[in-house]
Amino acid sequence: MVESEPIYEQLRKRRLEENKKRMEELNLNKLAQAFHQSSPKSSPAKQVKPRGPRQPVDLTPVRRSSRVADKPKPNYKDSALEPSERPRRSYQRRDLLNRVYASDEVRTWAIERAEQLQSTLDQDAPSFVKPMFQSHVSGGFWLGLPVQFCKTHLPQHDEIMALVDEAGEEFPTKYLADKTGLSGGWRGFSLYHELVDGDALVFHLVKPTEFKVYIIRAYEAEDNEDNVENENDDKGSEVTKLDKSAKRTRASRK
Repeated sequence: MVESEPIYEQLRKRRLEENKKRMEELNLNKLAQAFHQSSPKSSPAKQVKPRGPRQPVDLTPVRRSSRVADKPKPNYKDSALEPSERPRRSYQRRDLLNRVYASDEVRTWAIERAEQLQSTLDQDAPSFVKPMFQSHVSGGFWLGLPVQFCKTHLPQHDEIMALVDEAGEEFPTKYLADKTGLSGGWRGFSLYHELVDGDALVFHLVKPTEFKVYIIRAYEAEDNEDNVENENDDKGSEVTKLDKSAKRTRASRK
């Protein structure tokens, strides 16, 4: 073992010298130095500034205008909302699957009543009759107006048209000249007056941008028929009573 150590050392040194020569031939030492010189230096960790003491809250009162300085401060928690000018009715969302469609007889009756009403209006102001369909009173809530009437009597550009009902309440609506119809605001008018399929409306143009609107309810026709039947029943019962009293009178005379 003692004699083999010098031989081992000689082999090791010889191997180191060979490796060193190969590294010099390949210029590995210079490449390693160049790599260490070109590598970026590690950036130091960003130092976080310690937070200072919290600034005290300014509790001085806000400067108020001299016009309201002598008035009490408003209490927004206790103040109640002011009622709107026109009370809004509450409506449940309409079920479009349960729509009620008016019959042809009911629709015709409403149109005839509307035309009779139209004939009593001032003829100096133009008017027209508009029957209601589902697209007018549910879903899209779009109301197309007669094209010829719009071209002759209504503005040639978009305008706000006022719809005034029979009670004198005014509803602003958006008139679209290119489409000759009412868009924004018509939904509110329809819901407020509970319009349904089959109703007939009379639009009376009393001012360049104001319609007086008269509503003929389609289902008043059914109510009228019921009243007529009830009246006929009452008349029939009266006739029966008269017949019975007449028979009694004849029997007593005999």
